[in-house]
Amino acid sequence: MNASQIQPTSRWGANRFAAAFILAAAAGLAVNGQATQTQTQDFTAPPPVKVISSLERDQLNASKDHKARVKVSIVLAEAHLAKAEAHTVAHEYDSASGEAARYWAIIENAFGYLRGMKLDSNRTRDLYKRLELALRAHAPRLSGLRRTTPSEYAVWIKEIEEFARKGRTEALNSFYGDTVVRDSHPPAVELKTVPKPSQENSAAPRQKP
Repeated sequence: MNASQIQPTSRWGANRFAAAFILAAAAGLAVNGQATQTQTQDFTAPPPVKVISSLERDQLNASKDHKARVKVSIVLAEAHLAKAEAHTVAHEYDSASGEAARYWAIIENAFGYLRGMKLDSNRTRDLYKRLELALRAHAPRLSGLRRTTPSEYAVWIKEIEEFARKGRTEALNSFYGDTVVRDSHPPAVELKTVPKPSQENSAAPRQKP
């Protein structure tokens, strides 16, 4: 066997090896890319725990009346919201998420408290209105938190936003629901015919005899 017969066989083997290597490398890149994409899509921070501390619960229970109870709830919730904002600025997203969840727990507790009150009372409607005004002021702050938070944490901030939005709707429905005056058919008005003035009662000047 001479060199001219060996050379084509060697080239064929080399080409097959190169093709197999390229296919294997391409398959590996595709698998790694798909795995990386799956990890990116599936990674979400664990849900924060909604909890009210024993000290805060004591403060709520010590409120002297319904109005004071709602006021304390709003003050505590705003304190947690402010801490969540501060942690977000410092890029402490776990702590920020925890404070946002405590804010959620306080507001949720306030709504639960109001649901136990008499709904057709002006006092109850006034308390709902106070809570709605607070949530209205919190809305842009929650949106700011979500926009400046990584996506794996922002998903929970978005859920809190949705909860606050539904809470505002509940408060407005409770405030206006029983006070809306429905239109009713007005009673029929009896039309009276105005008698025409007689010649004697006419304003025209009388002729002298």
